[in-house]
Amino acid sequence: MMTVKLVCVGSLKEAYWRQACAEYEKRLSAFCKLQIVALPESTLPKEKDAILKECEGYTVALCVEGSSMSSEDLAKKIASVSHTASKITFVIGSSCGLDDAVKKRADLRLSFSSFTFPHQMMRVILLEQIYRAFTIDRNMTYHK
Repeated sequence: MMTVKLVCVGSLKEAYWRQACAEYEKRLSAFCKLQIVALPESTLPKEKDAILKECEGYTVALCVEGSSMSSEDLAKKIASVSHTASKITFVIGSSCGLDDAVKKRADLRLSFSSFTFPHQMMRVILLEQIYRAFTIDRNMTYHK
């Protein structure tokens, strides 16, 4: 079973964000082993060091200048990675973004939108899209 790791700078302060994440964590347990690492917000250089220590396997950095892809494309990418790596790490930066060294370390720089989202919301959106990707790959009815 593939391991999906989320490295997130910042914590989930409100209960509704924690509840939404918990729902997708539960759903994802049928498809992968999920690890979520929440790192404290700091300066970009300190965050960079902490993030780079957590990057394992195929690494995807979420950043506005990254490539965009559809849900179907993300499903194909995760399926493809699962053939060559047992772990995929997704990185969500702080409100200051990600240090260039983290972006350079990434195997893929991914943009969900040119909009800026709060990191708490982005964590929920990312978990939902990972769940959607697994259901697409298995031809389940969740994705319409």
